[in-house]
Amino acid sequence: MSQATLLLIPLFIQVGLTFALLFRLGPARLDALRRGEVKLGDVALGQSAWPERITQIANAHNNQYQLPVLLYALVLLALVLRKVDWLIVAGAWIFVLSRLAHAYIYTTSNHVPSRCRAYGAGLVALVAMWVWLGARIMIEGA
Repeated sequence: MSQATLLLIPLFIQVGLTFALLFRLGPARLDALRRGEVKLGDVALGQSAWPERITQIANAHNNQYQLPVLLYALVLLALVLRKVDWLIVAGAWIFVLSRLAHAYIYTTSNHVPSRCRAYGAGLVALVAMWVWLGARIMIEGA
């Protein structure tokens, strides 16, 4: 399996995580409305009235449109410029595994110190990948 393919697998997992959280959020919201935990009018213009467990899922889902966007850009740039190497592949896997852990923690215990550690691990991996890719581009050229 090529390095490019090995880099795409964590990217697809990240996309899958985003969809999985969304597909979990919709039914959870419908159940809360059916059970009367929240009224539609209370959430029509804002999200603050949703029960805590739904807010956790929604926040975990919304988080997938923050740091992961930088992973998508990095992967595309590395592929287009043919700068994929084992460090980029390993970093992408570390990042995505940290995002899976972060989402799991967020949607279950929501233990903030653990969530912060998972987030931090992904952030460090992502920054390292960007620094490495940037250095390679500056040294080797695009």
